[in-house]
Amino acid sequence: MPIQWFPGHMTSARKKAAETMARTDVVIEVLDARIPEASCNPMIRELREFRQRPCLKILNKTDLADPEATRAWLAYYERQPGVKAVALSCKKPADVARVPRLAQALAPHRNDGTKPLRLMIMGIPNVGKSTLMNALLNRRVAKVGDEPAVTKSQQTFDLGEHMTVTDTPGMMWPKIAYDADGFMLAACHAIGRNAVIDEEVAAFLGNVLLTRYGAAVVERFKLKALPADGHALVEEVARRRGCLIKGGGLDLEKAAGLLLTEFRAGMIGRISLETPESRAAMLAGTPPLASGDEGDEGDDV
Repeated sequence: MPIQWFPGHMTSARKKAAETMARTDVVIEVLDARIPEASCNPMIRELREFRQRPCLKILNKTDLADPEATRAWLAYYERQPGVKAVALSCKKPADVARVPRLAQALAPHRNDGTKPLRLMIMGIPNVGKSTLMNALLNRRVAKVGDEPAVTKSQQTFDLGEHMTVTDTPGMMWPKIAYDADGFMLAACHAIGRNAVIDEEVAAFLGNVLLTRYGAAVVERFKLKALPADGHALVEEVARRRGCLIKGGGLDLEKAAGLLLTEFRAGMIGRISLETPESRAAMLAGTPPLASGDEGDEGDDV
């Protein structure tokens, strides 16, 4: 079943973001390093390109992502005009300390100190925007939680004498055009729980793991051989972890939750669900949803 998730409050968040963009010098877009393009909101690109704003793309959670894939994504973004890309962990102060300097380099007209450099943090839910904001200010000003859409309103703070930073709510877009994007977003916990079925997401994740990270799967779950597909992997996880229901049957819902939790925590290994090459192959081989297909703007289920 295709995944769609666009809570009603995100319509007003987009409108407010467009207003703030007019007063912004540099957009800091936070992406999930495991799924950089799947976690890249096309509405953010449209807003900043309309205003011709440069963008610092932060591939966050890089400690969870495949280093080789991350290097490929950095090269991919560095080829885009007006874009600088960096991979880091927003939980590491030394990593975050690099951000103001990188953003400043994208707006040399603000180097004279006559006007403050105005930064705007944007991104989809649960990619680490609030964690970045708190780390930049070295104090807790934004609510952080392991659930999508924790932040509901904008906040602006001074970051030194000549720099301001605005944190924005996580924004999704009305229709996720590619089914695989919806599943990747759900696997990385960027979609609300009420919009997904864990067993389906875990089966999708399992297929990616078996295709690209088979050795890590075998080691983590102590398997003798690779299962046939993602569904079979969920069943094997249920057996190995004792996920049973009354009568001895397999509790696939619980096993799916375990597989997703261990992936999200990096317990299976450093894993990326997409690369520039796999992205290009997906776009070439899968037609996007038409405007009248699954998902209605404003729905959150």
